[in-house]
Formats: sequence, C-alpha cells, structure tokens
Amino acid sequence: MKHNFKELNAWKESMTLTTVVYQSIGELPVEERFGLSSQLKRSAVSIPSNIAEGSSKKSIKEFLRFLEIAKGSSYEVETQLILISRLYSNIQIEESFHQLDIAQKNIQGLINSLKKRLH
Repeated sequence: MKHNFKELNAWKESMTLTTVVYQSIGELPVEERFGLSSQLKRSAVSIPSNIAEGSSKKSIKEFLRFLEIAKGSSYEVETQLILISRLYSNIQIEESFHQLDIAQKNIQGLINSLKKRLH
C-alpha cells in the first residue's frame, strides 16, 4: 500500500510550508538562532518527513499514525508562529500562517480519505 509521497498534495504543501517558514525566520534575532528558530525548523521539517515516512508503510493504519504525527507537528509550528507574532511584531509571518492552513487542510483531507478506505 505504498504511496509515492512526492505526488501527495499533503507532502507538497508541507514542503512549501517548510520553505516559507525557513525564509520567514531568517528575520529572527540572532539570539533566537538556537532557541525558537531551531525548534520551529525542526517542527516544520517533521511535517513532510512524517508524511514521506508514513507513505512507505504497508498498511493504511500505519500511514494514518504518521499523518497524525505530521498533523501534530503542524500544530507545534502554529504555536511557535503565534509566539513569534507576539514577541516580534516586526517579523512578517502572514505567508507562513497562510501556507500552514493549506498544509493542515491537505493533511486532514488525506487522513479523511484514508479512513474511508478502512471502512
């Protein structure tokens, strides 16, 4: 039941999100390089990584578990972006929020689609 992860919209949109996040956090102060910036990068990269890893699993249930992890990482990214918006109002992260919304909807759509195939 392997999927070509590179063809999944959830993966594509998550990769775009990760790219946008990396570009946005370049504006963070140097003192955040090993704090919030580093954590946000790890969380963002985790989203498409878990989609890719899950796509290689043999069962839909296993794939769903990795998609839920990816969705959880997207909420970590959302929390960290909210924190950045509160701490650094001068940093423009609207595009990150927009792309996050798209990625989350695509992940949830894939989850819903796979759950229907289970029944």
